[in-house]
Amino acid sequence: MIVLAGGDIVQPGRILPNAALLIDGARIAAVEPHARVDMAGATVIQIPNCYVVPGFIDVHVHGVEGCDTLDEDDGIAHIASRLPRYGVTAFCPTTVACTPAALRAVLSKVAEARAARPATSARVLPAHLESNFINPDYRGAQPLSCLRRPSDQAGDREGEFSAADILAVIASARTDVGIVTLAPELPGGINLIRALVAAGTRVSLGHSGATLDEAMAAIDAGARHATHLFNRMTPMTHRAPGIAGAVLASDDVAAELICDGYHVHPAMSRIAIASKGVGRMMAITDGTAGSGLSVGARTHLGGQPIRVTKHAVVLDDGTVAGSCLTMDRAFRVIATTFGLPVTDAAMLCSTTPARELGLTGCGVLAEGATADVVILDRRFNVVHTFIDGEEVYRRPPASAVSLR
Repeated sequence: MIVLAGGDIVQPGRILPNAALLIDGARIAAVEPHARVDMAGATVIQIPNCYVVPGFIDVHVHGVEGCDTLDEDDGIAHIASRLPRYGVTAFCPTTVACTPAALRAVLSKVAEARAARPATSARVLPAHLESNFINPDYRGAQPLSCLRRPSDQAGDREGEFSAADILAVIASARTDVGIVTLAPELPGGINLIRALVAAGTRVSLGHSGATLDEAMAAIDAGARHATHLFNRMTPMTHRAPGIAGAVLASDDVAAELICDGYHVHPAMSRIAIASKGVGRMMAITDGTAGSGLSVGARTHLGGQPIRVTKHAVVLDDGTVAGSCLTMDRAFRVIATTFGLPVTDAAMLCSTTPARELGLTGCGVLAEGATADVVILDRRFNVVHTFIDGEEVYRRPPASAVSLR
C-alpha cells in the first residue's frame, strides 16, 4: 500500500485540501479527506503544498526530446519512456501523412508497445493518424507528396501509392488506429467518414477548408472529434462560421485545443472552453521532437527538419510545424494564463480525454479507479508520476540538478 499524504486532491468540481490518496496495487483504494491515515506497513509519501491530479492523457503528440513517432529506431518506445517526466501517463502516438510502408511500420511499433509496457513508460494508446486525407491548402507542415483524395482508387494513382493503399494499411491494423483526422470536403470525404465510423474508428475533422454546412454533414456522418481547433482550418467569422463554428455549435463533437497560449490566443481559448464546456474539450500539446528541447535546437518531424523557436517549431521556410509544448506546461497555462480553476485544468488534461477515448477507470481520482496519478507543486511542476500504482518518475532533488 502507498499513501500520498498531505496534498490537495483534485476531483471533478472540487479540491480536497490536505487529504490522502491510498493506492493498493494498480488501483486507488480510497480517497481520505484528511492526511492522518494510520496505515501500518504502508509506504507513506508526504506531499504538502502539492496538487494531486489524474495522469495526463495527450491524444495528439508527434514526439518529444528529439524523438519522432516515425523514427525507424523505435521512436514510439523512446517517446513513451520520456513522457512521464511531464506528467503524461497515456498518449496517442500521432503521425503526419506518410507512405503506406512508413504507416505500416509505425502501427507495428504501436502494437508492440501496447502489448507490453516497460515499467517506466507511459501507456501507448491506439494511434492518431493526422492522415493522408487532408486538404492541401490547409496542410501546414504535412508533406504534400503524401496527400491523397479519399476517392482515389487503386487504379488512379497520383504517385507511388494511392488512397486505397493507405486504407488497406489502416484496415490491417484496425485495433491500433484510434483516431483518423481528415478533411470532409475532399471528394469521397463523407463516404470515408461513414466507412471509418462503421469500422469503429474515431474520425476527427481537421486540416480542412470545410464550410459550416460541409462540417455539419461530416458530423451527421459520424465525426465526433476535432483536431487542434482553429489551427489549420477556415477562420470563424460572424457570417461564415466554417468548421470551427460547426465544432463549437455541435454537442456531438469533442475538440482538441493546443493550450500554449500561442497557437490559439488565450482569450479565444477561454471563449472556446466556455462554449464547449470542459467536458467536451481536450487539452493537447501537438508536441513534436522539439518538445523538451531548448530554443534553437534542430530536430525533425516525420523526416522533415524543424527548428525550435520560443513559441513553436518551424520548418526551414518558417511554416509552423507543431508545438514545443509539454502537458505539464499546458496544465500551467490553463491555470495561470487562461485563469481557469485547477479543477478545470484537470478535466481538460485528464478526465475528458479519458472519457472520450473510452478509457474506463482513468482520468479521475476515485476509489477503484486506475492509479495513474501526477503530483504537482504549487508552480505546476511535476514532482511524481505514478502509472498503475508504480512510481515511474520522481523529480530529482535540487542538489542533483546541475546549473548552467
